Amino acid sequence: MNAKDRMKIARQMPVELEVSKRIKNFEEITKGFEPETAMLEAERCMQCKVPKCRKGCPLSNDIPRFLRLMREGRFEDAYWVVRETSSMPAVCSRVCPHEFQCEGACIRGKGKGQPVAIGMLERFLDDWMVSHEKSKMKDCPAPMDKKVAIIGSGPASMSVAYYLSLRGISCEVFESRSQIGGMLTLGIPPFRLPRDVIDKEFEFLINCGVKIHTGVRIGSDMSLDDLKAKGFDAVFLGVGAHTSKKLGLEGEMETKGVIHGIDFLRRVFTGEKVKIGRRVVVVGGGNVAIDVARTALRLGAEDVFILYRRTRAEMPACEDEIHHLEEEGIRIEMLSAPVRILSENRVLTGIECERMELGEPDASGRRKPVVLEGLNYKLKADTLIPAISQIVEHSVVEGKRFKMTNWGTYETNPATLQTSVGWVFAGGDDVLGPQTIARAVYQGRVAAESIELYLKGLSTDHDREFVCQLPETICHIGR
Repeated sequence: MNAKDRMKIARQMPVELEVSKRIKNFEEITKGFEPETAMLEAERCMQCKVPKCRKGCPLSNDIPRFLRLMREGRFEDAYWVVRETSSMPAVCSRVCPHEFQCEGACIRGKGKGQPVAIGMLERFLDDWMVSHEKSKMKDCPAPMDKKVAIIGSGPASMSVAYYLSLRGISCEVFESRSQIGGMLTLGIPPFRLPRDVIDKEFEFLINCGVKIHTGVRIGSDMSLDDLKAKGFDAVFLGVGAHTSKKLGLEGEMETKGVIHGIDFLRRVFTGEKVKIGRRVVVVGGGNVAIDVARTALRLGAEDVFILYRRTRAEMPACEDEIHHLEEEGIRIEMLSAPVRILSENRVLTGIECERMELGEPDASGRRKPVVLEGLNYKLKADTLIPAISQIVEHSVVEGKRFKMTNWGTYETNPATLQTSVGWVFAGGDDVLGPQTIARAVYQGRVAAESIELYLKGLSTDHDREFVCQLPETICHIGR
């Protein structure tokens, strides 16, 4: 097929659950491609000599090569091309913000065109492997006489365990909660990321001998020095950003009916019955705010809407998630923010909001909201859920002196992710702040290589394959 014919192929769209059905349950909304559809979508790739899609992928997946194999129906071969650079394609293909990464860089998406559906094609490959009962396992060598403690079980930690296991280095994961997966299980709804998909990603680790301890909080049940005394030669910190940022309003922490975003999702996804009432107001414009609002709708709230202090053009949430949100009848009140919590006897009754307009760009490059005086208004609400960002937890390092950034993340060697405590490494949200899963996965790979070099007594800068050298995109905090 020549380039002209490829340009005529329209982007293939996946089947989705009907709105009336999906808002009543947590079933995955988007269904995968059929083989014929996947092959046709792969044909849309122009096979650029300089593939910008690969540069846009934090993992540097060889996208043109796996799409070329898909055209030929060589799905298993294509899957293993993805696995050359990604430790968890089943997860990344579902929840990565592809429009800002690989698909955002795709030449087909420039102008009025639509990019190749790279995320859906990657997901197809993983689904195909599962449905055809193909093994996704690799042989793991016999473990060497070194072992590593991994704190937290999110995507960065899983990536570290994956790559160290492939190199014969024993790993033990310590998770403070009863569920493994970190933000994957506690912060992303099943309608976006089914739990069986996460479970399958852990199968490889368990089969490779990785021990997983749940309900163990490093910092209180056991210290880092205790781990060293137990024979661990290195530690990786991948606790994640599980502490919600606060609005800073009077009564925020004392008023019944105010629940912060990540806390709300964690309570729901650990099985707690959370009473939210009929009218729910969510504050924020990112994916967490969208997830919170759509989860509240599925819990039975009749009127759910979002307050966002900028306009839709500035919302950091994925376009697909905003589209699904609007399909489900959830409104977004733009250029608005809460300024006062209204309550009676410390029970939420509503909120007072201020209206804004956009002024000059701030440090992030987005236009800064400016308050319009005299236009405040009030909203009735049974539940207020601020979801404006998260910060990193530091309880695991109590008693140890670590250098921190101004953002409260661990200061690490920018190339190797080694902290100021030489035998401790960090990655994912612990270094980046709240960022994408693909970036956390890549950092896990960088940290795994650094740990291996450290355990061999070599400099962590020695003859490296993976280096954190792009601070603005992958390896450092970007605000």
